[in-house]
Amino acid sequence: MNRSIERHLSTRLEELLRSFPAVSLTGPRQSGKTTLLKNHFPSYAYYSLETPDIRKRIVDDPRFFLDSIGQPVILDEAQRVPELFSYLQERIDNSSEPGRFILSGSQNFLLSQSIQQSLAGRVGVLRLLPLAYNEVPEPPSSIDDWVFTGSYPRLYSSDMSPLDYYPSYVQTYCERDVRTELGVRNLSSFQTFLRLCATHIGSPLNLSALAAASSVSVKTVNNWLSALEESYIIFRLNPWHKNLSKRLVKKPKLYFWDTGLACHLLGFTSPDDYRSGDMKGELYENAVIVELAKQYLNAGVEPDFYYWQDSNGREIDLVVSRGLQAVAGIEIKSSHTYKPEGFVHLDALGDDFGLTPDERFLVYCGEDTFNTRHGHVEHFETISDIYKKITS
Repeated sequence: MNRSIERHLSTRLEELLRSFPAVSLTGPRQSGKTTLLKNHFPSYAYYSLETPDIRKRIVDDPRFFLDSIGQPVILDEAQRVPELFSYLQERIDNSSEPGRFILSGSQNFLLSQSIQQSLAGRVGVLRLLPLAYNEVPEPPSSIDDWVFTGSYPRLYSSDMSPLDYYPSYVQTYCERDVRTELGVRNLSSFQTFLRLCATHIGSPLNLSALAAASSVSVKTVNNWLSALEESYIIFRLNPWHKNLSKRLVKKPKLYFWDTGLACHLLGFTSPDDYRSGDMKGELYENAVIVELAKQYLNAGVEPDFYYWQDSNGREIDLVVSRGLQAVAGIEIKSSHTYKPEGFVHLDALGDDFGLTPDERFLVYCGEDTFNTRHGHVEHFETISDIYKKITS
């Protein structure tokens, strides 16, 4: 049975449609973009530009197509017909009435490129990731289950098993979309590369090692990483840009936008595999960073996240920035027991970062939240509270 899930981004989406003639909504395949748009804007006409006959109608006569479909309208997977954007610009420039067009897509680079070329300054931009923990009506019984299951809406709206969902997702979207975009011929190398990315979660990115293990060139690895980023499969967390030490580690770290997908690529078949595996700490860290990013994106704000690490091993898992100013430091531990040692690097580096104890956080797997002289102790379910404290 399919269940409707209320998405927090809908509030910000409605606000932007009252201000801009067009709004773009990007995000991973199956993150719920189409469902959100159809549920909240039933009066809008809907057209999927992935449908071949719709694309043919547009290419044949873009002006006639726009005249015939009426307004307001949702144009799904709009990046599939980039030539349409010049005609959208013409209409928007002739009338800047707000809320006329919603442009959605799962290929961020292609959609953003078309907008920048034709619609810059005319479009409000939003991103929809899979479900935030506080969006799920009945979340899993434990955070371990959440990390293993992942957060794609269909897993919760229809009770589908992740063991059934992710093999199809990888074949249909990760492999098809990226292979089509890049013209990947060696499927075996690409599949190996995908799995290797999951083993590199939370580590400074070593392109040469990934290339050697995948039997491809460093250039190919860079291209594949970029394509996975634009398809919202992975993201890179850059080191904090403020030069606090000449011994700063300068490589970005690799993370997945969904830990369930990462668990599938690692070969996990149950939450026990996650609990007992060597990747538990990295996957929990991944889940915490993404969950906080969802809080920002659902409010229509781009997260400005970094990590900090020096050659002596001192590290802050997540530095939240506002411009050039660090506004929060977050350490992430998969332990169920609070240990003051978790604050050791925040204590040592907090003054250099200009962070007061009220701006220092330790997120762990325990059940209690409390304040210490070092900073706030939080758990996964209170990440939305961390967001409120940072942005208040």
